[in-house]
Amino acid sequence: MISCGYPKAQYLAHQEEIDEAIDRVLDRGWYILGEETLAFEREFSNYIGVRHSIGVGSGTEALHLALTACGVSRGDEVITVSHTAVATVAAIELAGAHPVLVDVEPDYYTINPSAVVEVITPRTKAIVPVHLYGQPADVGSIMEIARRHNLHVIEDCAQAHGALFKGKRVGSWSDIACFSFYPTKNLGAIGDGGMVVTDNHELASKVRLLREYGWKQRFRSTIPGWNSRLDEIQAAVLRVKLPYLDRDNERRAQWACRYRERLNDCDLQLPEPRPGATHVYHQFVVRSQRRDALQKFLIDRGIEAQIHYPVPVHQQPAYRNQLDTRRPLSVTERIVDEILSLPVYPELREAEIERIISTVREFFGH
Repeated sequence: MISCGYPKAQYLAHQEEIDEAIDRVLDRGWYILGEETLAFEREFSNYIGVRHSIGVGSGTEALHLALTACGVSRGDEVITVSHTAVATVAAIELAGAHPVLVDVEPDYYTINPSAVVEVITPRTKAIVPVHLYGQPADVGSIMEIARRHNLHVIEDCAQAHGALFKGKRVGSWSDIACFSFYPTKNLGAIGDGGMVVTDNHELASKVRLLREYGWKQRFRSTIPGWNSRLDEIQAAVLRVKLPYLDRDNERRAQWACRYRERLNDCDLQLPEPRPGATHVYHQFVVRSQRRDALQKFLIDRGIEAQIHYPVPVHQQPAYRNQLDTRRPLSVTERIVDEILSLPVYPELREAEIERIISTVREFFGH
């Protein structure tokens, strides 16, 4: 089976370096918030182009802590999308706020700035644009809207490590931004992990307090906080992988280009980068009105094709009739019946890509 994502392949690609990094942590005997985490925070800040990076336990916790640091709390409204991982909405609820869900752009599957403007109220405190599938959202327009209305912007960069919008890395546009290092991400750990990044010293200081019980001094809590810390083994592994991230993203873009060249005569809508942006293809998501039949055809022939995401958050059993949509989410509800992710991770071999392409073409009679 050709997998849609295969984290072990990235471990095998860097096995010697990763094993050495893990051994270094084990030999040192310091396993939480030590030298590896500090070094990775510095290196990640330099990569994104921000002054502060704070390692935390997961991408969901990164969003929760970032929202809380921005003062988002009970009674506030936070605007985001329904077409996202549930984690985005879960983090808003963890902060005690009320998610307000808006539609996405039909070509790029990211938050529609026009839809954002329509739902802002005096209770609105923040906007969370999601850079979905590795495609940058129109964060420039979102920032303009936020400045006009005095709102915070928290970028959800969980699927967009290394992506660029108008020459700047995603994560460096907003007040504060969040990354996930779940193993399947473009920059993945071997367990959970996340990062909060910002240029704002005050916000960075708040997140550092919030991630560890509000401690400025050990065992003395100055504010209520939680336990959300990036461990040393994950930081060490991520330090090994970070220097290869741009190269791996280029490989993903190469496979995406191959798909577009070879599948452009099939009855598919293929993803294209937003003008002025660099897509890093966490997923290569096509659309077809025959999606279910295509998926079965591929799986029957040993090619895993997944749906990211088959059910929008507002239609999930846990959230149905409980979330605020205010306007119809017609684009979201239409695309979830048509989207399909083809394998695109960098360790795929040439023969595997060709097999995927030929199988898709066979389905469409080419």
